[in-house]
Amino acid sequence: ENGAIITNCKRWPLIIDPQVQGIKWLRSKEEPHGLQVLQLTAKGWLRKMQNAISNGTPVIIENLGEDIDATLEPVLARAVSKKGRNYVLKLGGEEIEYSRDFRLYLQTKLANPHYKPEIAAQCTLINFIATEKGLEDQLLAKVVGAERPDL
Repeated sequence: ENGAIITNCKRWPLIIDPQVQGIKWLRSKEEPHGLQVLQLTAKGWLRKMQNAISNGTPVIIENLGEDIDATLEPVLARAVSKKGRNYVLKLGGEEIEYSRDFRLYLQTKLANPHYKPEIAAQCTLINFIATEKGLEDQLLAKVVGAERPDL
Protein backbone atom coordinates (compact mmCIF):
# COMPACT_ATOMS: atom_id res chain seq x y z
CA GLU A 1 0.00 0.00 0.00
CA ASN A 2 2.75 2.47 0.95
CA GLY A 3 4.67 1.52 -2.19
CA ALA A 4 1.69 2.47 -4.35
CA ILE A 5 1.41 5.82 -2.60
CA ILE A 6 5.12 6.52 -3.04
CA THR A 7 5.09 5.78 -6.75
CA ASN A 8 1.87 7.69 -7.49
CA CYS A 9 1.82 10.73 -5.21
CA LYS A 10 1.93 14.21 -6.76
CA ARG A 11 4.10 15.74 -4.03
CA TRP A 12 7.54 14.44 -2.99
CA PRO A 13 7.14 11.59 -0.49
CA LEU A 14 8.53 12.09 3.01
CA ILE A 15 8.89 8.59 4.40
CA ILE A 16 8.72 8.03 8.17
CA ASP A 17 10.81 4.88 8.36
CA PRO A 18 12.54 4.11 11.70
CA GLN A 19 13.13 0.45 10.77
CA VAL A 20 14.47 1.43 7.30
CA GLN A 21 12.19 -1.08 5.58
CA GLY A 22 10.74 1.41 3.13
CA ILE A 23 14.16 2.66 2.12
CA LYS A 24 15.40 -0.89 1.46
CA TRP A 25 12.45 -1.43 -0.90
CA LEU A 26 12.92 1.98 -2.52
CA ARG A 27 16.65 1.42 -3.08
CA SER A 28 16.01 -1.87 -4.87
CA LYS A 29 13.35 -0.18 -7.01
CA GLU A 30 15.43 2.87 -7.97
CA GLU A 31 19.03 1.55 -8.13
CA PRO A 32 18.66 0.49 -11.79
CA HIS A 33 17.88 4.15 -12.57
CA GLY A 34 21.12 5.57 -11.12
CA LEU A 35 19.84 6.30 -7.61
CA GLN A 36 21.76 8.89 -5.56
CA VAL A 37 21.53 8.52 -1.78
CA LEU A 38 22.36 11.77 -0.01
CA GLN A 39 22.56 13.08 3.52
CA LEU A 40 22.34 16.82 4.12
CA THR A 41 25.26 16.59 6.56
CA ALA A 42 27.60 15.12 3.93
CA LYS A 43 30.08 17.28 2.06
CA GLY A 44 29.12 17.94 -1.56
CA TRP A 45 25.44 16.98 -1.24
CA LEU A 46 24.25 20.12 -3.04
CA ARG A 47 26.37 19.51 -6.16
CA LYS A 48 25.22 15.88 -6.30
CA MET A 49 21.63 17.03 -5.95
CA GLN A 50 22.04 19.58 -8.76
CA ASN A 51 23.53 16.92 -11.05
CA ALA A 52 20.72 14.47 -10.26
CA ILE A 53 18.07 17.11 -11.02
CA SER A 54 19.72 17.95 -14.35
CA ASN A 55 20.29 14.30 -15.31
CA GLY A 56 16.87 13.07 -14.19
CA THR A 57 18.18 10.54 -11.70
CA PRO A 58 16.28 9.68 -8.51
CA VAL A 59 17.51 10.93 -5.14
CA ILE A 60 16.86 9.71 -1.62
CA ILE A 61 17.74 12.18 1.11
CA GLU A 62 18.19 10.03 4.20
CA ASN A 63 18.07 10.67 7.92
CA LEU A 64 16.24 13.98 7.91
CA GLY A 65 15.61 15.70 11.20
CA GLU A 66 12.58 17.85 11.87
CA ASP A 67 14.23 20.87 10.27
CA ILE A 68 14.91 20.63 6.55
CA ASP A 69 17.63 22.77 4.97
CA ALA A 70 16.06 25.87 3.39
CA THR A 71 18.24 25.31 0.31
CA LEU A 72 15.79 22.54 -0.65
CA GLU A 73 12.78 24.88 -0.68
CA PRO A 74 12.72 25.37 -4.50
CA VAL A 75 12.91 21.60 -5.01
CA LEU A 76 10.18 20.84 -2.47
CA ALA A 77 7.99 23.57 -3.96
CA ARG A 78 8.79 22.38 -7.50
CA ALA A 79 9.62 25.97 -8.38
CA VAL A 80 10.34 25.04 -11.98
CA SER A 81 10.03 27.50 -14.84
CA LYS A 82 10.31 27.15 -18.59
CA LYS A 83 13.27 28.79 -20.28
CA GLY A 84 13.21 28.32 -24.03
CA ARG A 85 12.75 24.60 -24.63
CA ASN A 86 14.10 23.61 -21.22
CA TYR A 87 12.81 23.62 -17.68
CA VAL A 88 15.01 25.26 -15.04
CA LEU A 89 15.15 25.42 -11.26
CA LYS A 90 17.16 27.74 -9.05
CA LEU A 91 19.02 25.74 -6.41
CA GLY A 92 21.90 26.87 -4.24
CA GLY A 93 22.14 30.19 -6.06
CA GLU A 94 22.49 28.53 -9.47
CA GLU A 95 19.95 28.10 -12.20
CA ILE A 96 20.11 24.48 -13.32
CA GLU A 97 18.33 22.49 -15.98
CA TYR A 98 15.46 20.47 -14.57
CA SER A 99 14.77 17.02 -16.01
CA ARG A 100 11.14 15.94 -15.82
CA ASP A 101 12.46 12.42 -15.00
CA PHE A 102 13.90 13.61 -11.66
CA ARG A 103 12.37 11.98 -8.57
CA LEU A 104 12.97 12.92 -4.93
CA TYR A 105 12.34 10.82 -1.84
CA LEU A 106 12.85 12.15 1.68
CA GLN A 107 13.34 9.81 4.64
CA THR A 108 13.45 10.22 8.39
CA LYS A 109 14.16 7.63 11.07
CA LEU A 110 12.22 9.69 13.61
CA ALA A 111 9.20 7.71 14.79
CA ASN A 112 7.07 10.77 15.57
CA PRO A 113 8.44 13.77 13.68
CA HIS A 114 6.85 17.23 13.88
CA TYR A 115 7.35 19.13 10.63
CA LYS A 116 6.46 22.74 10.00
CA PRO A 117 3.12 23.09 8.20
CA GLU A 118 4.79 24.37 5.01
CA ILE A 119 6.95 21.22 4.81
CA ALA A 120 3.95 18.97 5.44
CA ALA A 121 2.03 20.85 2.73
CA GLN A 122 4.80 20.32 0.16
CA CYS A 123 5.32 16.61 0.84
CA THR A 124 3.24 13.47 1.12
CA LEU A 125 3.91 11.98 4.55
CA ILE A 126 4.08 8.19 4.40
CA ASN A 127 4.27 6.14 7.58
CA PHE A 128 6.41 3.00 7.16
CA ILE A 129 6.50 2.17 10.87
CA ALA A 130 6.04 -1.58 11.18
CA THR A 131 3.21 -2.80 13.35
CA GLU A 132 3.78 -5.50 15.94
CA LYS A 133 1.86 -7.99 13.74
CA GLY A 134 3.96 -7.02 10.72
CA LEU A 135 7.18 -7.57 12.67
CA GLU A 136 5.91 -10.95 13.90
CA ASP A 137 5.14 -12.02 10.32
CA GLN A 138 8.60 -10.94 9.11
CA LEU A 139 10.34 -12.74 11.96
CA LEU A 140 8.32 -15.89 11.36
CA ALA A 141 9.18 -15.81 7.64
CA LYS A 142 12.89 -15.52 8.45
CA VAL A 143 12.77 -18.38 10.97
CA VAL A 144 10.88 -20.64 8.56
CA GLY A 145 13.32 -19.69 5.78
CA ALA A 146 16.28 -20.61 7.99
CA GLU A 147 14.77 -23.82 9.38
CA ARG A 148 13.03 -25.02 6.21
CA PRO A 149 14.55 -23.38 3.10
CA ASP A 150 12.68 -25.91 0.95
CA LEU A 151 9.34 -24.20 1.78
